[in-house]
Order: sequence, then C-alpha cells, then structure tokens
Amino acid sequence: MAKTPSKPRARGKSTPITTGDAKAATRGAKPPPNKDAPRAPQKSSRTKTAARRDDPTAAAPEPLVSSRLPRIKRSAPRKRPAERRQPTEIQTAPAPAEPLQSAAFAAPPAPEIDSAAPPAPATRAASATAQFAAPDVEALARNIAQAIEQGGKALAAYLAPRQSGEIKTTVADEIGEMVRSIGRVAEYYMTDPQRAFAAQTALTKQFVDLWASTLQRLQGEEAPPIAAPDAADKRFSDAAWRDNPYFDFIKQAYVLTTRWADDLVKRADELEPHDREKAQFYLRQVNAALSPSNFLATNPELLRTTLAESGENLVRGLKMLAEDIQAGHGNLRIRQSDARAFKLGVNLATTPGKVIFRNTLIELIQYEPTTPDVYTRPLLIVPPWINKFYILDLNPEKSFIRWAVAQGLTVFVISWVNPDERHADKDFDSYMREGILTAVDCIEQATGERELAAIGYCVGGTLLAATLAYMATTGDRRIASATLFTTQIDFADPGDLKVFVDAEQLKAVEERMAEHGYLEGSAMANAFNMLRPNDLIWSYYVNNYLKGKEPMPFDLLVWNSDSTRMPAANHKFYLRHCYLQNDLSNGRMQLSGKTLDLEKVTIPVYELATKEDHIAPARSAFNGAKCFGGPVRYVMAGSGHIAGVVNPPSKPKYQYWSDGPPQGKFEDWVAKAKETSGSWWPDWLAWVTTQAPEKVLARKPGDGKLKPLCDAPGNYVRVKA
Repeated sequence: MAKTPSKPRARGKSTPITTGDAKAATRGAKPPPNKDAPRAPQKSSRTKTAARRDDPTAAAPEPLVSSRLPRIKRSAPRKRPAERRQPTEIQTAPAPAEPLQSAAFAAPPAPEIDSAAPPAPATRAASATAQFAAPDVEALARNIAQAIEQGGKALAAYLAPRQSGEIKTTVADEIGEMVRSIGRVAEYYMTDPQRAFAAQTALTKQFVDLWASTLQRLQGEEAPPIAAPDAADKRFSDAAWRDNPYFDFIKQAYVLTTRWADDLVKRADELEPHDREKAQFYLRQVNAALSPSNFLATNPELLRTTLAESGENLVRGLKMLAEDIQAGHGNLRIRQSDARAFKLGVNLATTPGKVIFRNTLIELIQYEPTTPDVYTRPLLIVPPWINKFYILDLNPEKSFIRWAVAQGLTVFVISWVNPDERHADKDFDSYMREGILTAVDCIEQATGERELAAIGYCVGGTLLAATLAYMATTGDRRIASATLFTTQIDFADPGDLKVFVDAEQLKAVEERMAEHGYLEGSAMANAFNMLRPNDLIWSYYVNNYLKGKEPMPFDLLVWNSDSTRMPAANHKFYLRHCYLQNDLSNGRMQLSGKTLDLEKVTIPVYELATKEDHIAPARSAFNGAKCFGGPVRYVMAGSGHIAGVVNPPSKPKYQYWSDGPPQGKFEDWVAKAKETSGSWWPDWLAWVTTQAPEKVLARKPGDGKLKPLCDAPGNYVRVKA
C-alpha cells in the first residue's frame, strides 16, 4: 500500500529526540512518562511530542543533533508508539541508481547493494534474538582467562627476539615513512585555508546526511544508503551490516570517510606523482587496518560468533597468533593456508625428474619425458628467485612443466638457492653467469644440442632479457628464442611496487641488508601482501585470530607463503638499476664489463602479459617489448600475475588477446586485439615449435654427460626462509 507523506513541519522546530527516546526505540518500548506532567491523549508520536513541548513542567530534552538538520520526510504517520519496530526489523530499500553526492570531494559513485527483499520483520526479529543469544557465563569467564594467557604467549614470542637483540625493530622507520607520505597531503591542504575548508565542509555535509538517514531508520522508516560499500566488498556481507541501523551507521561512516580521504589524495595534483602514489598506498593500508570489520566490538558477525561459542574462538585465535609469531621468529607470519596438507614431491612439485647439476646458486632439474620422441630443441625455464619455481608445477592439473613435457618438449628448470649470509656478494652478474649461462652449458652437455629455447618468469625474465643482451654483445647465439612471462624490461611504469623504491627507502633497505647479507623473506612477502591488504592480510587476521578458524588448504597460498631471501648485492643491483634508474631499457646497464643493448637481441621473442597484473602491468610489458631488435609476439592473458599464467587448457578460466607485434599505443593495440577464449598455452606451443619442428628420440635424465644427483624437486627448494 502506498504511504501518504506527512505534513511538513515548520522550519527550526523539528522534534528533538532524547537519548532516552532513542534507547526506548531500540527496545521497542515506550519511554518512561514524566510523572509530574499531566498525561494527554496520545493518538500518535507527533501528538505525544507536541504535548511534551507544550508542557512547561516537562524537562527539556537535549537534542542529539542540531535542529538545522534537513527535515526528515516521513513516508507515513505512525499509529502509536507501541507499533514502532525494533532496529533489527527495519527493512532497507535498495541503493539508488545514482548514489547521493553531497558536495565537492563527494565520494565516488558506489554500485547498488543487493536489492533482494529481506526477511519478514517477525522472522528477522526472531533471527536477531537467536543470533545474539546470551553466552554461558562460566564458560565465557574461563575462556577469557585462557585467551589472556594465550595473548601473553603471543606477546612473549614477539618481545623475546627483540629483547635479545636478534631482531632490531624497524616499526618506527616504517611508521615514519607512512606519516611522512600522508603528512605531505595534509600539508597540501592546510597551507591553503580555502582548500582545507572545502574539504572539511564536504565531509561534514556527508555526515549530516548520514545522521539524518540513520535517525530515519531508528524511527522505523526506510532510508537509502548514503555511502554503500562496493558490491564485491566481502567484509560487509553479513546481513546485520545492512539490517541493523547501528552497524549500518558504522559501516557507512567508514565507507564515507575512506572515500573522502582517498579523494583528497587524488585531488592533491600539485604533489609530486611519486609522493601522491606513496600517500595513496599508505592510505590504503590505514583504511584496511581501521575497518570496523577488524574489531570484535564493531563486527556483528564476530560478536555473534563470540557469544555463541562463549569466547572459545578467541582462545583458538590467540593460540594461532602465538604460533604464527613463533613461526616467524618474532615477526607475525600470517598463515594463509593449512600447509600441513601439502608436501613437496608428494602433492606439490610432483612432475618426475632429476637434479643433474648443482652449484652455490642453482640446482638444474631435467624432467622425465612422457612421449616416445621429443622436439630437438630443449627448453630452459628461468623462474624468479623471489618465491620458488614450483608455481609452474603446483599439481598435475595446473602444472605448466608437466604439460610442456607431455607436448614433447625436453624441459629443464633452474631451482634457485634460498640464500643466506654466505651469498651476500652474489650480484646480478653472478646470477647471470652462475645461473643462466651455466644452465645453458649444462643443457648442451646433457642433450648434445647447442641451441635451446628459454622462458623467463617475472624477475627471472628481466635477468633473461639482460642475459640475451649480453650474449648478443659477445656473439653467443645458443638461446635461439625467448619467452617472457609477466616480465618488466622498461621500468618507467613499474606497477604498485614502485612505492617502495626511492632514494630514501633504498638507503634504508641497503642498511638493513648489510646487517646479515640478505633481505629477509618476510620483507618481500609483506610487501606483496600489502598490495592487496584486505584480501591477503586482514581477511586472514579476522578469520584466524578472531573467529579462531584454521584457513583452508590451498596449494597456491602454500606456495605464496614459501618465501625466499634476497642476497644483498643482487637485490641492491636490481632495485637501483631497474626500478630506480631504469638502466636496462635505456641501454645503460653493464654486466661483466659489457654495456647492454636490447636492440641487438634479434631472436624471436614471445612476450606474455596479464591484464590485471599490478606487479608487472600489461602496459609496462608492452613498452618493454618494443626494446628488442627482432620479431616480438605480444599476448595479453586475462587475470593477474599468477592466475593469468597458470591457466591450463584442461580447465581454462580466462581468455587471451593477440594482435601481432607491440606497436603504437597500448590502448590502440588492445582495442584492435583479437580475443580468444581459453588458455594461451597452445598458442605459445605453436609459436615455439614452429621455429624448430624437428624431433629426436626421447632423452632421459642421465643419458648425457651429467648424471642424476637426486630426484626432483631437489634440495634447494626445500630450504625455508
């Protein structure tokens, strides 16, 4: 039935709502009457309020909000106070097609929330009562005591290595960098009073709108959201964030404030681009950390869980927290998956093969053939030394290595050492000579073939590109074709990791590495997790330590947490000459006394980028592909840095785009590119085998001059950081 709008009130005489009234509304009960005042007939809440206002003996209630608030339009008069619905019974309307904007600096448009009809009021009221049932008081007291005990163990695990001097805390430096970055934005606004006033006014206006909307809901009326979260934001998926006005207010206040703050940074266009990007990055970290979903008192799902379990979830969670700090030797190593369900060589990295060579930097693995004959030209894979090679051999269904072997390729893979202080002086030149060039020598001894094809993944691809330029300078043509997976060569637009690279931060990193001769694996792991803090940090914090739930077993996340250290010399060279100075694409990088020129690399190159890559953006890979002097096939796969690469033909999830060589502007190339559903793997196979289609009898590890040392996946991959 359509509701009739109520008669508008006179300006400046909006009905004040007392604190007692608000509390009574939440209980669904009438506020206590004033015993000293005569009681007039109460046909409606409006009559009741007017009687209070006209009675000189009644105490003047203190309004919660200013009478200057926008008048609240009522969709229908209420019959009597007893019929006022409880907050948990309030139904919400779907978000408007165009979210409300309040002023300059208004929050960006938010997608519509789920418009499905909520449960009936009676059903929701019963559900709310059941959800927040009273706990077992004795069990709660006992569990709180145990939780405090586990919290003490977690604190002791954190403090012990710091008190002993094993860990020198860098928290002050990290917080200082964040404060400096965000402080530059604050300074930008505070130095211009008009600009600061406009920003403050915008936030105030939006909060006034939010207060008005919340008051409508507290009085039993419907109100559209002022600041709805993104539809894909899983943090606020619990129904109570929508149905309960108090949690809805907390949620919308958070969304409104974070969007406002993000907009301030974007509008600070007079700042240096790098300063603004750093401020945006650190603001994302602050926003993610301060989400009300991360705190027990402001998360309805956590409150419901804690009451239902009488606090047992907190005991389990703090126990896991202590264990994870101990596993990180004093630093929190958040468990993202149940690693106990996986074991290398059993259900991870299971493709059969042998280690046929080992030196201080690499183990070289040759895989067993599964076809009677193979292509003459062998294949060498150069993985990144950040994380481990078995991302390409997670399980039989997703293994690129196993698939390549099944296509008739003789596959060799470098497994990098997990370095320690003994490798402090191993630099980029060492990784080229003792890594790629040594592997090329070994493959010739193992197969008798002088020419081979090579694949480089991520930073392994950057090293491969530099090695190709060095080999071109020296006339070495043993690598006859090259493939680069999500690789950066031109670092002019290096993705989200650029926020960690500037002169000040590099100096701090180098000083830190000088203490032990390497960069801790946790440092790189934390950096990658900070690129997606809601997904890779805080979701696990809530699930593990507040809900007390073990994470699910997932091979990809086990690999992701299997971090590696970085030798000081190598990491210093990489950060300075690639990220900071962009020497490789500009012809300034030197290795083994040779100045590298990528234009001299004339062999065929297959450049694979991924559409949603934040580490090696597709645009950056496109620009880097232009640096080579020979033919380049540029292909862009769907998804991101990992999932876009590991997309097997048997279970393809994404698509890929291809349109020949990288020429012109990236946007123009994408607009004209041909989209193909499924995996890019067959496209690459046709490209690499067309160049050398000849075949020979299958080669087994040990048939050549190099004899097996141990089974794949070898020993180096098992060393933990």
